Amino acid sequence: MVLKDIHDIICRLLFPGRCPVCDRVMTPEDAKKGVCDECRDILRPIREPVCFKCGASLKAGEDEYCRLCRGRRHYYDKGRALYEYSSVRRSIYRFKYNGRTEYAHFFGREMARQLGPLIKSWGTQALIPVPLYPAKKRQRGYNQAYELAKVIGVALNIPVEDKMVRRVVKTRPMKLLNAKERQINLKNAFNIIQDVVKSEVVVIVDDIYTTGSTIDAMAKLLKEAGVKKVYYVTLSIGSGD
Repeated sequence: MVLKDIHDIICRLLFPGRCPVCDRVMTPEDAKKGVCDECRDILRPIREPVCFKCGASLKAGEDEYCRLCRGRRHYYDKGRALYEYSSVRRSIYRFKYNGRTEYAHFFGREMARQLGPLIKSWGTQALIPVPLYPAKKRQRGYNQAYELAKVIGVALNIPVEDKMVRRVVKTRPMKLLNAKERQINLKNAFNIIQDVVKSEVVVIVDDIYTTGSTIDAMAKLLKEAGVKKVYYVTLSIGSGD
């Protein structure tokens, strides 16, 4: 047994991990898998058929695009999410607001495992986490999108560019706004450091995709700065209806 294995065992004994679904302290066996056995079935991965643009699940009889994507133009090229939002809603709340940064280890690895082949097929040169406004990041202590991107980046050997895009406007909470209000809310919300834009293909990383307003705002900015293709991956997505 190598020193790293011994270190990992001691850490699990002294600081037992919590299940990212139910938040209960996990047994050493469950901790190796990252989630309780009984909770794994609660997670609902997005399955085909999905919207050709945003990756939301399509309902029976729908064509290639969901209702939301048929009704608006997106600046990003394409995207996919890992889970249906309703199955991870409580997990995401704890992840974002209750300091459960350790959830990123399981969710990030799962995003890399299940979405990794797609991310690689896009020719991704950099991962860009959706930035938080500085005051909000100081209050929260971390950026959940960056925590996910770090894990994905290590797993797929893709650099994470967390300084490329900055959030320069303190926007209103998006969950309180409709689609039109979200677009207005995000107007001029981001800024870009022009001299670091060297990648032609990037993937934006976030925890939730709802209407795509945040991804679109960043994609528009990145393409204006010379990025040719902008994709996204998120931990979860809504129903698309």
